[in-house]
Amino acid sequence: MTWLFPRFLAGALAMAAGALLGYWSGGPIHAPLIGALLGGAVGVGVISLIDTVRGYRLIHWLSGSQEEAAPRDTGFWGEIGYRVERSIRNRERGTAQERLRLEQFLSAMEASPNGILLLDTNDQITWCNSVAADHFGLDPERDRMQPVTNLVRAPGFVAALQLPSTTEPLLVPDLRGRGTLSIVIRTYGEGLRLVLSQDVTQRERADAMRRDFVANVSHEIRSPLTVVSGFIETMDSLPLTEVERKRVLMLMGQQTQRMQTLVADLLTLAQLEGSPRPASDRWVPLAKLFGQSEADAAALSSGRHTLRFPGDCPAQLAGNEPELLSALTNLVNNAVRYTPEGGRVTVTWRLRDDGSGEVAVSDTGIGVDREHIPRLTERFYRVDGSRSRDTGGTGLGLSIVKHVVQRHGGELEVQSEVGKGSRFSLILPAARVRASTPRVTTPGEQRSAA
Repeated sequence: MTWLFPRFLAGALAMAAGALLGYWSGGPIHAPLIGALLGGAVGVGVISLIDTVRGYRLIHWLSGSQEEAAPRDTGFWGEIGYRVERSIRNRERGTAQERLRLEQFLSAMEASPNGILLLDTNDQITWCNSVAADHFGLDPERDRMQPVTNLVRAPGFVAALQLPSTTEPLLVPDLRGRGTLSIVIRTYGEGLRLVLSQDVTQRERADAMRRDFVANVSHEIRSPLTVVSGFIETMDSLPLTEVERKRVLMLMGQQTQRMQTLVADLLTLAQLEGSPRPASDRWVPLAKLFGQSEADAAALSSGRHTLRFPGDCPAQLAGNEPELLSALTNLVNNAVRYTPEGGRVTVTWRLRDDGSGEVAVSDTGIGVDREHIPRLTERFYRVDGSRSRDTGGTGLGLSIVKHVVQRHGGELEVQSEVGKGSRFSLILPAARVRASTPRVTTPGEQRSAA
C-alpha cells in the first residue's frame, strides 16, 4: 500500500497549488474564491490527465504480447503494472512447467513398447504414439480428431468400443495382416477412453509351437510305446516259435532305440538352448570332424551310396567340438537317409572371400519343394512324415543343426530342388575359422567311399 499515501498527497498538493494560483489570479478581478475553485479544479485535472496517460500506456502494454517489461511508472499505475506483470510471468512459468511435464509424459508414452491410443467422449482420436499408429494403420497427425471407428473397422474392436471397458484382453488381427494384436480398453476421466495395444504375434506363435511340440512329442513317444506294448501282449498271450520270438524282440529293440534317439535329441536341444555360447578360443580340427562323420555315414549307408569327403583339410573351427560334430553328422545322415540307393553324398569345405568358412553337404536325393524350405528347421516338421519315420528320423535333426550354427555366430543355408537333390551349408564367421591356406578343396583332393 506504499502507493496509496503518495497518490493522495500528490492530489492534495495539486489541488492546493491550483487553488493558491487561482486565488492569486482572482484578486485583480475581485473574485479570489472563484479563482481558487477554478485553480483547484485545474490541478485535479492535470493529475487526472497524467493518470490517463499512464493508464493508456499500461493498457497498450496489456493489449500487446507482454514480452517486454511493463511501463515503469511510479505511484498507482506503476504498482498495477508491476503486479500485473508479475502475475503474467508467474503464469507463464507455470504454463511452461506444465507444458514440459506434458511433453515428458507424452515422450514416455511414445517410448512405450505398447501402443497407446487416447479417445475423447465421441471416440475421436486425441493422441496416439507411433506404436499404436503402426498397429492400427494410423497417421498420428493427419488422423487426429477423426472417429476411430472410421479408420479401424475390425468387428471385434468396434464391438469392444460399445462396452464401457474390457476386462479381458481382446485378440484381433493386425490391421495390416501381419499378426495378432492384444487390445485392452479402459475408461478414465469423464467418458474418455484409453486403448492399449500389444503385438502378441510372437507369443501366439510360440504358444502354437509349444502346443505342437507337446503334441508331436506325445505322438512320437506313443507310437513306439504302442508297438512295444502290443509285442509284450503278444509274447505273453501267444506261443511263439524261436524265430518269431527273435523277430518280435528285434522289432521291440528298434522301437526302444527310436525312443532313446528321440529323448537324446530332445535333451540335446534343451542343452543347446540353456547353455552359454561356445568359447571362441578352443580350436577343433575340421579333418577330425570329417573323419568321424564319414565313419557314421558309411555305417548308415552300408555301401549303398557313394560318399565323398574332403581329403587333407588343415582348417580349424573355434567352438564346441561335440556340437559341431552333431551338426555335421545330422546333415550327412539326413543326406544318406533321403538319397536313394546308388546316389551320391558329397561334403565340401571352402574358405569364402570374406574370411568365413563354409561346410556344405550335397546329395542327389529326392529334394524338397521350395515352399517347405523355410520350415525345415522347425521341430518335428516333416515334408513326408511317413518317409521320415521309415528312415529313422526324429524330426529334430535340422533344428539341432540350426541351433548349433547360430550359437557359433553362423547361419544355415538350404538349397533344394525336387528330384535333383539338396545342398545344406553351414556358414561360420571369420572369427571362428582358422586355415593355413585359403584354398578350396577340389574333387581330386577328395576320397571316395562306396
